[in-house]
Amino acid sequence: MNTMSMQVIDGTPVWGKPDLEALSQIRTCAKNAVATALMADHHVGYAIPIGGVVAYKDAISPSGVGYDIACGNKAVRLDIPADEVRKNIKTIMDSIYEELSFGIGQSNSVRVDHELFDDPVWKLHAVAPLKELARNQLGTIGSGNHFVDVFTDELDRVWVGIHCGSRGFGHHIATWFLNAGGAADGMHVEPLVLPVTSALGAEYLECMKLAGRYAYAGRDWICNKAAKLLGATIEEEVHNHHNYAWQEAHEGIGDVWVIRKGATPAFPGQQGFVGGSMGDVSVIIEGVEHSDSPAALYSTVHGAGRVMGRMEAKGKWKKNHCHRPGKVTQEMMRSWIDEIGVELRGADVDESPHCYKRLLEVLAAHKGSIKILHTLWPLGVAMASGHKYKD
Repeated sequence: MNTMSMQVIDGTPVWGKPDLEALSQIRTCAKNAVATALMADHHVGYAIPIGGVVAYKDAISPSGVGYDIACGNKAVRLDIPADEVRKNIKTIMDSIYEELSFGIGQSNSVRVDHELFDDPVWKLHAVAPLKELARNQLGTIGSGNHFVDVFTDELDRVWVGIHCGSRGFGHHIATWFLNAGGAADGMHVEPLVLPVTSALGAEYLECMKLAGRYAYAGRDWICNKAAKLLGATIEEEVHNHHNYAWQEAHEGIGDVWVIRKGATPAFPGQQGFVGGSMGDVSVIIEGVEHSDSPAALYSTVHGAGRVMGRMEAKGKWKKNHCHRPGKVTQEMMRSWIDEIGVELRGADVDESPHCYKRLLEVLAAHKGSIKILHTLWPLGVAMASGHKYKD
């Protein structure tokens, strides 16, 4: 089977090697959708697969947007010489890890003010109790696969790239609406779908958009802070959500709400930043008109895609007792990144390169509908460690 081009499986266009669990989930989604698609980095998620694109007519799905509303990427190109960064990469990564907040439940050591806190949407019942939490966490990175990386490109220019979303604020919003809408609990369940004309659906859209502004503001602050830590000025930026819903017009289906859960918008001329793993390249891409584009609802991958679950990588532990050994060790992870010269801060073995596909191979499945503008090689990677949490 050719996995490097589009296939249509049970009416859904699929790129990359089909994941059977993700296919099962997208079939369930298709029952209430007008169009579906799976990007090449797809894998199983909650109700809707990661890498899934689902279009609804006059409806929205909080399950589809997911818990990390407006999770996305931003990359900025800096005016600092690459040789200077290489020479000082240890100090730079120390500063990034110490001055920025990584981990579950972390608050920013700096109180960040922003005009979004004056938005009247904060009066809505779902978000009113969350305002102080949101203020405290604006500009923090979180845990899991969220990162702040320092790169050089093919012209030896320096970039900083980040991946994070709306933090605890977005998670609380998602939880509130899933509970209010009576969503089924579990992985392989029907997603909650709300008419946009319903009171609950309309309120969700307002809260989702607020979380989107919040995520953008947080990524802006992090990139500005990182540039300041490097003593550099931002010369170019690329910024995009990949867990969000957009109202769009598409040929054949008209005006729809397109949910991209772990998928990057890729309309012709639209740029996006797509991250690989800590031991792989990342890229700046641009959408290109192609025969595949309409079927993908003008979307592409958001990352490399996992090949190994977190528990599979780390093993199963309880009270310091190993019930099942993991497949990846700290030594394996360190060996990989040391070999390519990455200065790592934080991270746990469930984010090791062993857990991910190779990004360029994944992108090859979408060849034609995107082009790579810049290839970014990591010099430094900062992520939350397995122990950098706050109760």
